[in-house]
Amino acid sequence: MSSSKGEVGGAKDYGTTSDKLLRRSLNKWELLFLSVGGVIGSGWLFGALYTAAYAGGAGILSWVIAGILVMFVGLAYGELGAAIPKSGGIVRYPHYTHGGVAGYIITWAYFLSAASVPAIEATATITYLSALVPGLIYPNGVLTPLGILSAYIILILFFLLQYAGVGILGKVTHGVGWWKLIVPALTVIFLIAFYFHPANFTMGGGFFPSASMNASGFSGFAPVLYAIPTTGVIFSYLGFRQAVEYGGEGKNPQKDIPFAVIGALVIGLILYTLLQVAFTGAIDWSSVTVQVGNTTEPVTPGNWTALTHSNLVSGPYYTIMTTAKVFGPIASLFAIWSYILLIDAVLSPSGTGWIYIGTAGRTVYGFASNGYLPGLFLKIGRTKVPVIALIAATIIAAIFMLPFPSWESLVGFISSATVFTYIMGGIGLETLRKTAPDLKRNFKLPAAKVIAPIATLASGLIVYWSGFATLFYVVTAIFLGFPIFFGYYAVRLGVPKKIAYPLGIVDLAVILLTAYDFYTATSGLSAGNTIALILYTLIMAGVSLSNVAVLWSFSNEDVKKEIKASYWIFAFIFAIFLLSYFGALGLNPIIPFPTDVVIAAIIVLIFHYIAVKSGFRTEAIEEIIEETREP
Repeated sequence: MSSSKGEVGGAKDYGTTSDKLLRRSLNKWELLFLSVGGVIGSGWLFGALYTAAYAGGAGILSWVIAGILVMFVGLAYGELGAAIPKSGGIVRYPHYTHGGVAGYIITWAYFLSAASVPAIEATATITYLSALVPGLIYPNGVLTPLGILSAYIILILFFLLQYAGVGILGKVTHGVGWWKLIVPALTVIFLIAFYFHPANFTMGGGFFPSASMNASGFSGFAPVLYAIPTTGVIFSYLGFRQAVEYGGEGKNPQKDIPFAVIGALVIGLILYTLLQVAFTGAIDWSSVTVQVGNTTEPVTPGNWTALTHSNLVSGPYYTIMTTAKVFGPIASLFAIWSYILLIDAVLSPSGTGWIYIGTAGRTVYGFASNGYLPGLFLKIGRTKVPVIALIAATIIAAIFMLPFPSWESLVGFISSATVFTYIMGGIGLETLRKTAPDLKRNFKLPAAKVIAPIATLASGLIVYWSGFATLFYVVTAIFLGFPIFFGYYAVRLGVPKKIAYPLGIVDLAVILLTAYDFYTATSGLSAGNTIALILYTLIMAGVSLSNVAVLWSFSNEDVKKEIKASYWIFAFIFAIFLLSYFGALGLNPIIPFPTDVVIAAIIVLIFHYIAVKSGFRTEAIEEIIEETREP
C-alpha cells in the first residue's frame, strides 16, 4: 500500500466486511436523539440529589464545569466520528492510531463501562418504581431479589427493541426523546415557579458547605469537583457518544455526527444545570426524613449528607411533589405531575437503557473488529444488527446487576472507567492530524492543536477527581483485562498458546491477590498505607513489564511498533494512580488542593504529547483512506 506518511504499521481492521452489512438508515435527528437519549436518562432523576448531597448549593457549578469539560471531548469525537463513521467507533479509533496493545487497554476499559450502563438504567427504573411497590428495594436503596428479577425483565425488553433494527430503534428513540426533554423541562418550571426556597443554596455552612455537612468530607471548592465523577454528573453527560457509536448506521454520518454530538451536549448542559437549581431550591427540610431503626426522624436543615439516606432516595422529584406543602390548584398540579414523573421514571432511564444495550453490543462488535475477540461477534443478523454482540452485551449487563445492585454504587466506578478511555479523543484527533493528513474530513475542527490537548486534559482531570478509591477499582479492572488479552489476542499476534494461556491465568491470580491484599491493608480503602501502595504498584508494574516482554519476544516488527506505541499508557496509569493516592482526594493527602490539581493537569498534558508522538499510521487507517480516496 502507498502512504503519504511513510511506512505503514500493523493493526488491521477485521470488521470492514461486516461494516458493509449494517443498515444505514439513521438520519441526523435520530442520531441527535440517540445522543440526547443517552444524556437524559437516570441522571436527571437521581443526579441532582446526589450532587446536592456532595456539594450543597454549589452543586450547580459541578454541572456547568463538567458540561464545559465534556464539550471539548465531544468536539474531538465530532471530527473523529465524521471522518471515520464506524459502529463501535470509540473503541476502534485507539486501534487505528496506536495499534493493538494500547487499543486493547482502552477498549477493555470502555467495555467495562458500556456493558454495565444498561444495568444502571434498569436499576434506576426499578428504584423509582419502588415508590409504588416498596418490595423492589431495601431501605438503603439496594434492589431486593424481586427488584433484580424485574430489572432483568427490563433488560430483555431492551434487547428486543435493539434486535428489531436501527430503523425502528431510531424512530422510537426520536419519539420518546421529545418526552424525555419536555418532562424534565416542565419539572424545572413548576418547581422554580411554585415551590422554591432560595435559602437552601447557602445552608450547611454557606454556598460551599462545610466538610461535616456534605457527603464528600471536604470543604470549600473541593466538593464541587469531587461531585463531578462520583454523583452521576459526568455519567449523565457521557451519553453524547451514542451518535459516534451508531455512526456506521447513519445515512450521512460525515455531517450528522458533529451536529448530534454537539447538540446533545448543549441541551444537556442547559437542562441539567436548571434541574440542579430547581431541585436544590425545592427541598423542604421539614419534609426530609431518615429511617433510624423502626422510627422516622427529621433531618437537620442543611445536612446535605443525610439526603442519600432520606425518604428522597426512592424518587427525589416524586417525593418532593407528593410531600410539598402547597394548596389549591398548585396541589392538584403537583399531584398530577407526580404520576407523570412515575411514567417518566420508566420511560426516561428505559430509553437510555435500550440505547446503551446497543452501545454495549457495538462495543463488543468493535472489540471483535479490532481482532481482540473472535469473528463470531461480528455476525450481522437478519435485522442488520450485530446480533451475537448484542446477546453478549445483554448477558454481561445482567451479570453486572449482581455485584453492584444500587444505582449510586455503580455510577462512580463506571463514570471513571468511561472517562479514562476518553483521553483518546483529543489524543486520537491530534494523532490522526499528524499521521493521516490525507484522511478525508468533512468536519474539520478549527484550532485542533488547542482543543485536542484540552479534551485530553478534561478527561484526565475528571479521572483524577474521582478519588483514589474509585481509581483503585478502575486500575485493577484494567489490569484484569490481561488474561483475556493473552487468552486470545496475544495468540493472534504470535505468542504460543502454551505460553499465553498459563500467563493469563497467572496474571489473573496475581492481580486479584494483590488487589485484595491492598484493599485489606488499607481497611477497605479507608486508611492510608504507603508500604502497601508501593507493593501494589511494583507488582502491577512487574505484571505489565513481564507481559510486554513476553509479547515482544514473539513479535514481528509490526507488532513491536504497536508495543512501542503503548508504553505511554502504562506510565500514565501509574502516574495518575500514585498522584491520586497522595492528592487531596487520596488516602494520604500530603499534596493539598488545588496544588494537586495543577500537578495532575501537568501530568495529563505531558502524556498527551507523548501519546501523540507515539502514534503511527496503521494498516487500518491506510485501508480507510484508500476506500475514501477520490478515484
